[in-house]
Amino acid sequence: MLTASSTADLILLRDNADNQAVVFSWTNPDYKLTTGISSQDVTYILQVDTAGKNFTSGNFQELSIARELKKVLTVKELNGILTRLLLNDGQAYNVDFRIKAALANGTAVPLYSNVVKIKVSPYLDVAIPVPTTNVLYITGDASPSSWTNDPPAAQKLTRVSLTEYNITMSFVPGKAYKFLSTLTKWQPQYGLKSGSGGSASSGDLGLNDNSPQYGSDPDAIPTPSEAGNFKITLNFRSGKYTVVKL
Repeated sequence: MLTASSTADLILLRDNADNQAVVFSWTNPDYKLTTGISSQDVTYILQVDTAGKNFTSGNFQELSIARELKKVLTVKELNGILTRLLLNDGQAYNVDFRIKAALANGTAVPLYSNVVKIKVSPYLDVAIPVPTTNVLYITGDASPSSWTNDPPAAQKLTRVSLTEYNITMSFVPGKAYKFLSTLTKWQPQYGLKSGSGGSASSGDLGLNDNSPQYGSDPDAIPTPSEAGNFKITLNFRSGKYTVVKL
């Protein structure tokens, strides 16, 4: 049996990130084998999904909790779960929670608790600030216009969502590129986070927006070692870029 400290509507705020959001508690399933109650370790998994999806949506989340009968979720932890569910910030969602219990050795069919429902509004949680202009352009000698802070419209990325952009480019080896969010200005500027050890295929995004936190230019991202068409994706939630050959 799963219970929550409160099922009242939750509006999550970044300023309260370290505060307690909700406490889930559940009873021991008391697995009974032919010899009586099992003494084996029980593994618990907190499952989270949007209401009506029956924990089968493509983004539903699971959080493992070994042997404990309680889980305290902070505002930041709960918001992170909802972020990975790809829920939009500032919107209220009906969210389902349940516990899956299983024996550590897998000898028994998993047991599932009742479902607890809570309406929750997440906030935008990103690893690196998104472009305030809602646009990005690629620049560098890997692009047709080379290094310029006024790239043409053809070098504008597609805005897939508030936190994701992509573009398909034809690359040759030995070149490099960055991204700009404001035409005719070199900052804000996005690239490879200095010292992070990224590569031509993936890495951490770096930013210079002239703020104290992000105040030096990131490194340029190198092109792959073979020529071809590549899809570059920037994910501001994860703070990562990925490059995939098409």
